[in-house]
Amino acid sequence: MSVPEIRDRRAERFAATKQEILDEAWRLARSEGLVSFAMRDLGVAVGMRAQSLYAYFPSKHAMYDAMFAEANVELLCRVQAVESTDPVAALRAHGRTFMQFCVEDPVRYQLMFQRTIPGFEPSAESYAVATAVLAVARAAVAACDIKSPRAFDAWTALTGGLAAQQNANEPGGGRWVRLLDDLVDMYVTYFSKPPVRRNT
Repeated sequence: MSVPEIRDRRAERFAATKQEILDEAWRLARSEGLVSFAMRDLGVAVGMRAQSLYAYFPSKHAMYDAMFAEANVELLCRVQAVESTDPVAALRAHGRTFMQFCVEDPVRYQLMFQRTIPGFEPSAESYAVATAVLAVARAAVAACDIKSPRAFDAWTALTGGLAAQQNANEPGGGRWVRLLDDLVDMYVTYFSKPPVRRNT
């Protein structure tokens, strides 16, 4: 006879409250700015004393770390869902997926890709998710028979640079996003050739 699994209701309540705090932190970051909201504002928003928040997040940086991890998990799910039998089409789709993710939420983009928060460094556990996102990108580039580290650096500069331009100069628009497919074609054409010797 099987024994019914005993639910840990206390742990479930703790996790639910932690997620509620995290969701409200995102809301405040988007309305007040990533570094502008105070823990007391967050406490008021969730009906809790500011000191009580530290039972869930020992510091504001710990909360940023949880936000960083959550955002990267979402990005990882999206890029892993990209499918195409043609490697170049898949690279374009990967680039579009990444770009869409970056431009749809500039505050999330700042947390993930810019050093907006003084002194914040993601934990090893959270950064491992970001590394997994990079691994998916690296595999998409390698599928186009482009495998040098230099070429991959160029890919991250290309996609990250377009996202930065879009968010900085035309938030919510598409001026730089629309360049992606053309630049992917240029990238593949250039880096799929034998390396060019340079004196620099």
